[in-house]
Amino acid sequence: MPQIVCTEYERDEAAMQLAIVVGNVVASRKEESLKGIKMMIVQKVNAQNTPTGAPFIAIDATTQAGVGDLVFIESGREAALGIPGWFNPADQAILGIVDQVHVEAVAH
Repeated sequence: MPQIVCTEYERDEAAMQLAIVVGNVVASRKEESLKGIKMMIVQKVNAQNTPTGAPFIAIDATTQAGVGDLVFIESGREAALGIPGWFNPADQAILGIVDQVHVEAVAH
């Protein structure tokens, strides 16, 4: 798993966030615009790479994410824009698989 290297940072809740993939979802029926789109269970991580909060479902716009991957996610309308056929009900999306993270200290 990629390491998150940072000392201190500020998080904007509206920004993309990091999460770890902890499972997948198999659905025999889905809304038409989500057919063929993988759904994964993810859990946000903090600066120490520790899972925080409850796991939730996100569509996988990368089509490549797997259990154990560190990913960046987006929520709201922006999540739906990550897959073809942008008019869909997605509220959380995996938009990238993270190889490495490095954050410089933020002055207060």
